[in-house]
Amino acid sequence: MGVRRLVRGRIEWPRLEEVARELAERYDREFVHVRFLDAGNWLSTPMVVDEELFVKLITPQNSVVHAVFTTGRNLGAFSSGVEGFFEHFDTPVQMVEHELKATRRMRDLGVNAPEPVEAFELEGLGILVLEYLPEFEALDDLSLAEAEARAPSVFESLSRMHAAGLAHGDLRAENVLVLDEEVYIIDATSVREDGREDACAYDVACGLAALTPVVGARPAVDAAVEVYPLSVVLAAREFLDFVNIRPDHDFEAAVVKAEIEKRAS
Repeated sequence: MGVRRLVRGRIEWPRLEEVARELAERYDREFVHVRFLDAGNWLSTPMVVDEELFVKLITPQNSVVHAVFTTGRNLGAFSSGVEGFFEHFDTPVQMVEHELKATRRMRDLGVNAPEPVEAFELEGLGILVLEYLPEFEALDDLSLAEAEARAPSVFESLSRMHAAGLAHGDLRAENVLVLDEEVYIIDATSVREDGREDACAYDVACGLAALTPVVGARPAVDAAVEVYPLSVVLAAREFLDFVNIRPDHDFEAAVVKAEIEKRAS
């Protein structure tokens, strides 16, 4: 977590106060109560406002780090035998505008996601405002039985996005939330349109990587094959080694590959 804090950087308190004043003015409130989240992300400073709004602050440093990560991910895609398909945005406001748009599109497709409110720029910061989902659980906080029951829904949400030409690009356990037994997907990133097919296979690989430590390789692969044709899951297999070297995932890629190969034999 210390490395993440260092990479993410810190926003000075006067700037945070300025953001709070801006939010109070925008939502016609005398003042707002802000609670900062010690989230395990690299690319933003997240906070909850009045227990109603989830707000992400993205700095120029976050944008630079995103560019570095994007380059690394594209090199990893090359190592899997395909062209890189991840896109980078030049400014913090472009990053939050994309996430707002992607969240709206997911909801339009019937995929559970927080209600998008707005994205705007303030003194060089990109600010994203979404509905705050109270009392949710992340995928890796679920019990084994709960995670097994929700596993097909993870792939069903991805499949609905993929069928409409939308890829997530950054699926991991902390981006899959469960609230009232419903799966919610957050934090979609951007992929190039001409790399969408590879990005969809990459999403399935990330879904397997997120589920395997929680439910085991066989139930994770079972859930994927229940939703996707075997050809897609086989394509996802080619990304598993790349996904496994990312710091956001920790699973046994060889075991997942073996389970996929059993389905293909």
